[in-house]
Amino acid sequence: MAGQPRSGCAINAAVEVLGDSWSLIILRDIVFGGRRRFRELLTQNNEDIASNILASRLRKLVDEGLLTKAEAVRGQKVTYSLTEAGIQTLPVMVALGTWGMTYRQTSRELTVRSRLLAESPDLVDGLIDELRETHLGVPRPDPDSPRASERLQAAFEAEIAGS
Repeated sequence: MAGQPRSGCAINAAVEVLGDSWSLIILRDIVFGGRRRFRELLTQNNEDIASNILASRLRKLVDEGLLTKAEAVRGQKVTYSLTEAGIQTLPVMVALGTWGMTYRQTSRELTVRSRLLAESPDLVDGLIDELRETHLGVPRPDPDSPRASERLQAAFEAEIAGS
C-alpha cells in the first residue's frame, strides 16, 4: 500500500484514498457496470473521464490496494479486479448515493438503484458475495439462490416501467 495518511484519523485515512471523485466513479463503474478494462472504463461512463486521469487513478487504486492489475499477455487487454478493500467500498457508495439523492438534485432514473440498495441491505450483501465470486474467485454462499445483481436489475426495470 502507499504511504501513511497525514493523521491517524480514520475518516482522513479513507478520504486520502477515496476522496477524489474520479476514484469513486471508477470503482462505481467496476462494481455496478462490470467494467474491468481501460477502454471500457474510458468510453462507457457518463462523466467523460480523460484518459490521463483514468490511467492515474487506476494506478493509485492499485497502489492503495483497492484493485489488482492482471498483466496482459501479448495481444490481450489488461484486466482490473477488485480486492476485498475495493469490494468493501460498496456500502460506502450506497451511503453516498443515499446522501446524494436526499440532499442533491439527481435524475430519477439514475437514482432508482441507489434507492433500491438503500432500502435492501440484503441486496448489498448479495452484491458483495457476487463481487467476491467475480473478482476473488470465492464462490457465493448459496450458488443456487437468485443473483443479487439480477434481483436489482429486475426491480430497477419494474420501477422504470411503472413510472
